[in-house]
Amino acid sequence: MKDKRRKAAALKYRRESQAAPAVVAKGNGILADRIIALAREHGVPIREDRNLVEAVSTLDLFEEIPPELYKAVAEVLVFIYRLSGRT
Repeated sequence: MKDKRRKAAALKYRRESQAAPAVVAKGNGILADRIIALAREHGVPIREDRNLVEAVSTLDLFEEIPPELYKAVAEVLVFIYRLSGRT
């Protein structure tokens, strides 16, 4: 049976100092709800992508995403930049 609990992951990326975004939070159930609530409280854009959160959840905390996930994460970054009016 597949796990139906809510899952969440948070990435952090600083172009100046990181080669790729890194996982800074991940969890499911109540922890996922808390990650999402904190993001909302701090005005962090949220994008639902079940496949990406599944893949990111397999990574260790503070691990940079692997090249296989670059395209999916780039799509999230474009989403965020568009929301914020950045290019």
